[in-house]
Amino acid sequence: MVEYFATSKQYLFKISRLTNFFFEISRLTEDFRSTVLVIENGQEDNVITDIPAANPYTLLTDYSYNFETEPDPNACQDVLGHRGKGQEGGTILSGLIWTRGNYRDYDNWASLGNPGWSYQDVLPYFLKTENMMEPELRNSPYHGKHGFVPVEYVRYVTPLLNSFLKAANFFGYRIVDYNNPYTHVGFSQIQSVVKGGERVTAATAYIKPILYRKNLYVQMRSRVTQILINPLTKTAYGVKFVKRGAVRVAYARKEVILSAGAFNSPQLLMLSGIGPADHLKEIGIPVLQDLPVGDGLKEHVGMHGLTFLINQRVNLAPLSVFQGIVINALKYFLTSSGVLKTLGCEGVGYVKTKYSNLSRAQPDIELVKSFGISDELYDYTYKPHEGRFAFSIWPMLMYPRSRGRVRLKDDNPLSKPIIDHGFFTDPQNVDMLTLIEGIKITLVEALKLAVRLAETPPLRKYGARLIDRPFPNCRHIRFGSDEYWECAVRTMSTQFHHQSGTCAMGSVVDGRLRVIGVRGLRVADASVMPTIPGAHIQAAAYMIGEKAADLIREDDFNNNR
Repeated sequence: MVEYFATSKQYLFKISRLTNFFFEISRLTEDFRSTVLVIENGQEDNVITDIPAANPYTLLTDYSYNFETEPDPNACQDVLGHRGKGQEGGTILSGLIWTRGNYRDYDNWASLGNPGWSYQDVLPYFLKTENMMEPELRNSPYHGKHGFVPVEYVRYVTPLLNSFLKAANFFGYRIVDYNNPYTHVGFSQIQSVVKGGERVTAATAYIKPILYRKNLYVQMRSRVTQILINPLTKTAYGVKFVKRGAVRVAYARKEVILSAGAFNSPQLLMLSGIGPADHLKEIGIPVLQDLPVGDGLKEHVGMHGLTFLINQRVNLAPLSVFQGIVINALKYFLTSSGVLKTLGCEGVGYVKTKYSNLSRAQPDIELVKSFGISDELYDYTYKPHEGRFAFSIWPMLMYPRSRGRVRLKDDNPLSKPIIDHGFFTDPQNVDMLTLIEGIKITLVEALKLAVRLAETPPLRKYGARLIDRPFPNCRHIRFGSDEYWECAVRTMSTQFHHQSGTCAMGSVVDGRLRVIGVRGLRVADASVMPTIPGAHIQAAAYMIGEKAADLIREDDFNNNR
């Protein structure tokens, strides 16, 4: 059954992944003459999803799409590609770490032929988003204090954080505000999107306060299956979507805006005839516009499992949350205190390795300090240490050279897309040896630095000792050698759920986020990033949303002059 809405809206939003659409919706509905329909496949949040420490467990619920990626022989085989499924978009799953990246990241966007996206162009949108709660940072010209998104230091920390920062000082690193463009290299307590111990989502900040607006319509538990495009004029005029088993149609008088993320935005474009011509013909979809949709998938890759045992109790590791669930739940709900307020990580460092060809002030590795391990990672490696206290350091490669892609499995809109991250592959077809000597050796250097940090006096008092039992498939290699770390990276490589680049500016959309060659259709999410920033991309996604709202209103004004 197909249902046709009696009235059409000016703007249609297909949403899911990150946070961009909330800004656009909030800003567009400030004008009562604009009507906005939001179509979201997920459900509303609940009291559990608001708990920061619940994040690792929310990933495996109905609040995530949990896409399986293609098996990757160069990394850890197939992994789950988590993507937010709810009114909050990806912020319902986000690790809540607030980092923007280096100012050169955005200057690079502009230099690639995208005017208006340099650091000086986008800084006002970063500031417009943010409400910095920390007194020593609040008056900085690089922080906002009137935005809707509260930012503060992680409130629940262990004594190890101070030792971690002192250890960094011991090596000559400064304690910095990493969101200041001129102090990116250094170590810091993590700036997070948490207020009063609760997760702050884009819906919390932008949508829930405006649900009363009569020009805003929201369709939850609804899945968009196709963008409706006039093949003669190449103009988008609406969408098909499914709700409760019924196929429905909604029309847009002005624009259709996709904010479905780096997996589903390209999927919807390709299902609608916009994408690589050869691939669409192979699937049996008529080609409307030949564009490299789905190419250029970027993701931060790193390694988990670099874990240090300590000889002192430093409060609770995440695993202990469930050992004392009643006590911790009472603390959280009655006094807004305790371990449930944690992000699972508390400190971060940005370092530059000798293999980087970036500028002196631009780091290429992020080190995230966490205070717990999972005994289930590898029973062989960790089970002998059950019950011991530990902390972990996760190195993240900030500027991966590898690229993946997203493709359709078939022409069924309910099928999951084919996702190939292409970890540890070379986009210029350079052989694997060069790749290992370039990208992967950078990771090796980060691992060595993490080990040296644990040997400094501030951490030595805890008896910090790297778990040196080799991973099962690396037992034949001398532990600690470069060859061993190479094997370890392949075995324990991990993604950070920072997918981007599949509808990139300059190739799929223009600098105003309009799909090239198609009128009335725009993409506004992390998929439009032409290169991945050296950061957890939530802050950049917020920025894109704020800027997109201005672009939409400017274009509407110019079209009606």
